[in-house]
Order: sequence, then C-alpha cells, then structure tokens
Amino acid sequence: MKDKETPLMRQYGQIKTRYPDTILLFRLGDFYETFGDDAVLTARACGITLTKRNNGSAGEIPLAGFPYHQLDSYLPKLVRAGHRVAVCEQLEDPKQARGIVRRDVVEVVTPGVVLYDKLLDNNSHTILACITGPTKASPSICGLAFADVSTGLFSAGDIPVDRIASVLESLTPAELIVNKDEKEWWQPLVDALPATPSLTRLDTWHFDAEFTRNALLRHFNTASLKGFGTDELVHGLTAAGVVLHYVGETQKTSLTQITSMNVHHADGFMILDAATRRNLEIHASMHGDGRQGSLITLLDHTCTPMGGRLLRGWLQSPLVSMEAIRRRLNVVRGFVLEPSIAEDVRTNLRGMGDIERLLTKVMMNRATSRDLVALRSGLERLPMIREALRRSATDAVARIGDAVDDHTEVTALLRRALSDEPPLQVGTGMIFRQGYHAGIDEMRSALTNGKEWISDYQEAERQSTGITSLKVAMTGVFGYYIEVTNTHKARVPEHYERRQTLANAERFTTPHLRDLEQKLLHAESHLSTMEAQAIEELRAELSVHGAAIQKTARAIATIDCLAGFADVARSHEYCEPDIHDGTELVIEDARHPVIERLLPPGERYVSNSIRLDTEQQQIQIITGPNMSGKSSYLRQAGLIVFLAHVGCYVPATSARIPLTDRIFTRVGAQDNILAGESTFLVEMQESANILNNATARSLILLDEVGRGTATFDGISIAWAIAEYLHEVTGAKTLFATHYHELTALADQFPRIHNHQVEVREVGDSIVFTHRVIPGHSDHSFGIHVARMAGLPPAVIGTARAVLDQLEQGHHGPVDGGRAAAVERIRLEEAGQLSMFEVRDDALRRKVQELDLDNMTPMQALKALSDLKGSLDG
Repeated sequence: MKDKETPLMRQYGQIKTRYPDTILLFRLGDFYETFGDDAVLTARACGITLTKRNNGSAGEIPLAGFPYHQLDSYLPKLVRAGHRVAVCEQLEDPKQARGIVRRDVVEVVTPGVVLYDKLLDNNSHTILACITGPTKASPSICGLAFADVSTGLFSAGDIPVDRIASVLESLTPAELIVNKDEKEWWQPLVDALPATPSLTRLDTWHFDAEFTRNALLRHFNTASLKGFGTDELVHGLTAAGVVLHYVGETQKTSLTQITSMNVHHADGFMILDAATRRNLEIHASMHGDGRQGSLITLLDHTCTPMGGRLLRGWLQSPLVSMEAIRRRLNVVRGFVLEPSIAEDVRTNLRGMGDIERLLTKVMMNRATSRDLVALRSGLERLPMIREALRRSATDAVARIGDAVDDHTEVTALLRRALSDEPPLQVGTGMIFRQGYHAGIDEMRSALTNGKEWISDYQEAERQSTGITSLKVAMTGVFGYYIEVTNTHKARVPEHYERRQTLANAERFTTPHLRDLEQKLLHAESHLSTMEAQAIEELRAELSVHGAAIQKTARAIATIDCLAGFADVARSHEYCEPDIHDGTELVIEDARHPVIERLLPPGERYVSNSIRLDTEQQQIQIITGPNMSGKSSYLRQAGLIVFLAHVGCYVPATSARIPLTDRIFTRVGAQDNILAGESTFLVEMQESANILNNATARSLILLDEVGRGTATFDGISIAWAIAEYLHEVTGAKTLFATHYHELTALADQFPRIHNHQVEVREVGDSIVFTHRVIPGHSDHSFGIHVARMAGLPPAVIGTARAVLDQLEQGHHGPVDGGRAAAVERIRLEEAGQLSMFEVRDDALRRKVQELDLDNMTPMQALKALSDLKGSLDG
C-alpha cells in the first residue's frame, strides 16, 4: 500500500510512525494539516471541517487543517481535549527545496509539558510528575519527581509509600509518568486520586538507574549531584532523570530554564487527604462554582502570578516545622506593624508581571520583543521593593529584602537595547533603540533615507569628477548606475566600471554604488534577518543571568504571599497565632474566615471560643438542631489550625495552636455511585482512614457519623468511634451529632465533654443564637426546621403527631388504623388529595360504559346531564 502513496504522504507516514499516540500537525505551506484518524480527532476537538485528500492510487484519506498563524488558537483545544500534539515544521524554504521539503517534529505538547500562554493558568503550576514503585531493597520507599517547565520548578524526593497518595493529591499533576511494568502498584493509586491526571506509560528502560543518573549529570553539566543535596536519594533520582529525559524528548531543545533541583521532604508538610481538602473547602467550594466561596479566594491578596502560584502550593502543603512556620509569621507581623512599607511593596508588585514565565520564554528562545519589554518593566521595580524592605524595623522583613537582587546590569541592558513600545513583528526596524546595533541602524536608515543617500552620492561624484551633468539613477534590469554623457566621457575616473553603452551616454557603476544598491534593494529582508538575530543574541545574553533571576522571582513570590497575608489580617481583623509544641488548643472568639465575609452587610458572625487538649478536654460532643451552626463551628476550628500551619494570621482575638501533624474531617454526605459506593460506605471508609492514621497530635472533626444507616446501628458505631478516640488514639476531637444518646459518653469518660448550640424557643418558633455553650441539647428541633423550610402544614401536623407518639414509647401507626405518615383528613383539608384517588367507583363505572364512538351530540349531552343528576342526587 505504501508504494501507492504519494511522496508527501510517505513522508508524513514516516514521521507519524515515530509519534503513534500523538496528533501530528503537519506543516504544508501556510497550513497545519492532519490526516486519517488524527484528522477525525482534530475536526471533532477544534470544530473544523473534515474533508478528504487524494493519496495517489492508495485512494483518499481524511483531512482536517487550519492556517499556521492560528496554531495558538487550535493547539490548546486539542490539548484540553486530552490529546498529545506533535508540531511538525518545514525545515527549509520550499522555494529552495529539491524534491519534498524537509520536515520534522520541533516539539510535542502534552498536558504536563506546556509553554503556550493559552494553556497555562497564571495562578497555578502545570505539573508533570513521575513516580517509581518500591523495590525489594527498599519496600517502604517510592520515588517522586515533578516539574513545571513554564517556570523552571524541579524537585525530587524519596517518599514513604504510605504518603505518596497525599503528596500526589497536593500536587494535582496534569500529567503523570509511570512504568508500564509497575501497573499493579500505580493503578490503585491513580484510581484513588480525586483528579485523574493524564497518564504516560513508559517502557522499563527509561527507569534504569544509570540511564537516568546520566541524564541528570548531562543536563546540569556536573560530575556528581551532591551539590543539590540529592546524593542520599534512591528512587527520587530515577524519577527525576525520567522527567528530564521525557521533557527533553518533547521539547527538542535544551531545558536551560531548569537550573537546579530541589529535594522534596514529604515529612516537612502536613498530610491532608482528599476528604479534608474537600470538607474545609480550601481550593474549591462544595456549593456553587469553582473557587468562589473557597478559602483560597479569601486569602489570595497576591499581586503577581508568581505569588498566586506559590500561595496555592502553600495551601496544598501546610508546614509542620515550628521554625518554618514562625519564619513566615515573623514577616507577616512586620508587614502588619508597618502598613506603609507593606503598601509600598505591594504597589510595586502590582506592576511586576510574571517574571518566572517571561524568563522561561527567554531561556527557551521563545520570548518576543514585547515579552522582553514586560521583563524589563518587572525588573525595574526590584530596586524600589528592595529599598522598601530594607527600611523596615522588623529584622525578618529586612532580611527577606536581602534575597532580592535588583539585577541592575540586566535592566540596563534591556533599557539600552529595546525601544519603549516595540512592535511584535520583526523587520519593522522599530524594536531596538538607535545606537544599540550598528547594522540595524544602517538598514533602518536605508529604508527611511535611501533617496537621500543616492542624492548625496550623486552630489559627491559631481564634485569629485567635475561633471555637473552626472546623474545616479536605476532601472529594474541593471539596478543603480552612474550616467555620463558622451561630451564628458573623457573625464570619467578609472575606477568607474562600464555597465551599458547608449547612443549619447555611458552608464557605470562603482564598488561603493554596488554596496549602496545592496543595502537599498535588500534593506527590508536584511533588517528582518538582523532584528531576528539580534533578539536571539539578546535572549542568549539574558539567559546567562537566568538562574539568578529565577532565585529573585521566587523570593518575590514569597514576599507577595506574606504581604498578602498581612493585608488579609489587617482587612479582616485577624490575630497572630501562637504556635507551640504542647497539646493545648485555645482559640478565643473564633470565626469562620469565609462565612463571615459572605454575610449580608450589617450582619456580624457570631464567634465562639474553642478549648481542647489531650489531658482534660480531648473530645467535645456537640449537639443542637440543624442550621444552628454545628458544622461551621467544626470547620472554623479546622481552618484556623490550618491557617496557622500555613503561616497566616487567623480569625480570632487570640489563638494558641499546638503543632498538628494532620487534620481529619468527616463532614457532609458523599457517595461514589460510579464505584458502587453508598453514602454510608464512603462515610465508613473516611472514618476508618481517620482511626487508622490519627495520632495524639492530630485534630479530628466529625459531623453526624453513623447517620447513613439505621438509627441503632448509627448510634452504636458513633459511640464506638468516640470511645476508640478517647482510649486509643488520644487525638483532639470535635464530634457533632444528632444522637443525643452520645451525650452519656461524658459520664463515662473523663476527657469527653458535652457542648450544645444554644437555641431559644419563642412560642412555637425557635431562634438560633449560634453560640456554643457547655451542656447538651434535649431536642433536635427537626420539625421546627422543616416548617422553616416550607413543608406543607398537613405534613408538619402529622409529623408532630408521630413525634408525640414516638416520645411516649409507641411505635405503631397513629390512631391505630390510620397511616402514620399521611393523615387523609388533613390532606383533604389542605386540598391535597392524591391524583390517583377515586371517590365514587359507581360513577366511574358509568363513565367507562359510555360508547362515545356511537353517540350523537344530543345523546352525549343527555348522558352528561344524567351523570350530573346522579351526583346531585
């Protein structure tokens, strides 16, 4: 069949064979074309027309394509649809090609390897990760490496097997590289992730330790990796080498933006499982759309994209090192105490732009003139930021200013090179300043002053020869020439070269005139070439400073986050938490950070104090009706402890927060229908995770455990869980429940105490005060809440009757023979008879016996009159 294909399609087939699982965008002139199955997928994902192309005697083949200048529009659509895309370019000028134009793939774009702006989120990293499984030699350790090629982020670590799931959840990789032969290990892990990444399965040879180590050494051009602090890593280095090799294969160029490798220490961060992230609504609200109503929306007062990305990372991985937490809090305190300095810093940060990603474009030789101007604009603000930080009387703030290099040499270079507002298009002569590049200046002058050059040359030649009638002109055939009439032919200098003889004159040229001609006739193309080359040289010169600028950009991101925390603290009246290594949790006047901002104007959030420890008040059993604020009370405790471990001030008047290893939550009803898991099963799975992993340094938030099954079963399970936490785990726990029977736990276990949400009864109504006080509630007030929700009065009345009977110990139907759930007479009074109910069966039979097909209109009227009479009678 291949012998019957056209030469072009044979070339396409050869390239496509090397990229079997990838959509190949094949450059043909001014279009990118796709063929066969790729064309079908492309047409569907991009919404473009699917046509056919002649493939010689092999027949026709499906075809779909788009103009080359629309690559930035269509490529993101393909990647978002989950496809890997290989961009195949023409490697030579078609006009100069002999035979088929040489083509090859210049880059492969995957979900995790992205450098296109339209595929990148300013406020989050696009993570490519790789995991390697445990071995017999180290069965408890697996390898992890991850990178963001758009920022130069690159880290690796040896991760305990029991923590790898949590780490992956925090990273939320867009693409995950795995070993084909380790599927039994990684498949369950991937299936359990809340967001499934795009999987790239590689052959085992990619994971060879020697191969991957050499890939790292070649990239960093070093003899060893000790300088990165990774010499003790085992599996992590393998994963890192796989990532570098994979990215290099996709980008087809050196990865100069990856200048270092950090060691990821999983034990330095708090483990947060998917349930806790979801229930605390850290990154997304459980109600509504996306980030709105989430914690990150409240906290994100960052001014730069780098700061926004770092904040997201901090919220994904809270700290468990007291020293690291206090370092952040010290800076936040300085910004809170010196608002003028904080505002000076934030004012300059607002115009900073995304230095990290702009620098990556520079180092990947992709930056346009406008990218370079944006980088210049950002770097120009560094001296003001550094000066403001050094003015601070707070040592922590002043010290963080020392990490900001002002990069005056780089800024000066960009100022000297680039005009204020350069065009995007190369070849206009307006990108570089006058005096920066002599060749560009000359070509630019040729374009604007060409006629003046010729006029000056003509005048100079008249003066030197004494021939006043000498003229310089041009033709389309001979180009520029000097014309001398026959009268003055004898006065022509010897260095003149004859080009043409006319009847009355001779035409000549000179080396200088030829040089002028070259400049004038080819000025535009030369200018375009020179500008492109000058931009490339400028990128290369800037790349030398790449690692230093990256370091500064990361320092700026840290400053941005901490200044943002201070702004949140001042705006919302937060306090500095006191982090200690004891077990006592004391929060005075605690508030829910998100809910208090969502209240209507003029309405204040009701604060509550929270006290827990492991010696006297380990567990609080909290009772109270629905809508009274039990869940908010639990969540605000979890969020305040969480914020303290991020290094942020907290919504309270004071807070003593013990160093906490994990926060567990079992809040709300969730099911997993696709996996065949009921609400109760999911509830029990989450409870099992808590009991199996919590320690005495954990904080546990339990809401309505056991309600997904029969009442007595639920009470039994909830009781047993509380008892286990008291006797075995020892973790500080807030346990909200409607099972009033659990309040008896306080009588049997010394560290269990009862609290209730205060409710005031006013006549037949109730008022929620939202205050949590000692004691327990004797009523759930469920019927009151049902009435507030708008249930029909008949249903409310029946519910009261059933409740009265149940409270008296009777479990049979109401009034002996009538249905307990629905009382017929009350429904009749409410006008809510069942649509299926028949009140007169005799009348029904009469209607059914009517032969409507054989009745005249008069007979029908008489029958209707008889039916009415029977009702009246």
